[in-house]
Amino acid sequence: MYLGIDIGATKTLLATFTNKGDIKERIKFLTPKNYAKFKIELSDNVAKLSTNTFTGCCVGVPGRLDRKQGIGIAMGNLPGEDVPIKKDVQALLTNCPVSLENDAKLAGLSEAVLVKDTYQRVVYATISTGIGIGVIVNQEIEPNLLDAEPGKMPLEHNGKMMAWESFASGKAIVKRYGKKASEITDPTTWKHIAEDIAIGLIDVIAMVQPQVIVLGGGVSTHFDHFGLFLKQALQAYEVPLIPIPAIIPASRPEEAVIYGCYELAKRLHERTN
Repeated sequence: MYLGIDIGATKTLLATFTNKGDIKERIKFLTPKNYAKFKIELSDNVAKLSTNTFTGCCVGVPGRLDRKQGIGIAMGNLPGEDVPIKKDVQALLTNCPVSLENDAKLAGLSEAVLVKDTYQRVVYATISTGIGIGVIVNQEIEPNLLDAEPGKMPLEHNGKMMAWESFASGKAIVKRYGKKASEITDPTTWKHIAEDIAIGLIDVIAMVQPQVIVLGGGVSTHFDHFGLFLKQALQAYEVPLIPIPAIIPASRPEEAVIYGCYELAKRLHERTN
C-alpha cells in the first residue's frame, strides 16, 4: 500500500492506496497555519489510519522544495520556511521511504496519465488559493521546470505590474468580487475572470507549447461557467508561432494532487527495487 499526503492552504488530505491505485482510506483536516500545530494534527490523523506501514509515501507541498533534503523552503500560501517535512513524516511511519514534490507538479502528473492516449505534452494549471503550474512530458514531470512558479510572474494588470495570482487566483476573486467562485453566476463576471486567467496562461503557452492545458483547483471546478470565455480570450493572442492548445477541465480537480502522490510514490518504489 501507498500513502499520499496533500498539504493544501486550507485543508490537508491523507489517502491510502492499494498497489493498483485505488483509494482505501481518506482523512481530511483543516491545515493549521502554524507548522508546530500542523505536525500535531498530522500525527493525530495518521494514527487514525488502519496501518502506518506502507511501501512508499509521497507528500504534496505548495511552494519551493529542497527535494534531496526533504525540506519545504518556502510554503507559498502557507507560513513556514525551511521546514523538515520529509523527516517529520518519516517519524510517523514504519520503515517507509518518503518523497516530496510540489503539489501542482503532482496534480499535473496524475491528470497527464489520464490523457496519455491523446496528449504527451501537458500543462496543468491549478487555479485555487494561488496559481500553480505543472509541465508533464511523456508522463514525466519536466525536470527543467520543477521550481517554475508562473503564479508569481509579474504581469501588467490595470496599468500596474502585479503577480499573476494576485489578480487571477481564487483568493483574488474573493478580494475583488466579495464572493467565492462557487457563489458567482453572472456571465460578465466570469468573462472578466477568464480574461485575467488568460493574461498569464498565454505566457505559459508561449514558453511550453503544450498540446493541452488541463485546468484544476477550486476555481476550475466551475469550468462550465468560464471555459468558453477563456478559450476566446486566448484565441485573441494567437499567432502562427503560438498556437492555442486544447483547454479541458481536470478529471479529478479536487483529488489530482493525492493521485499524483500515488503515481510518484509507486514509480520511485519501482525504480529502486
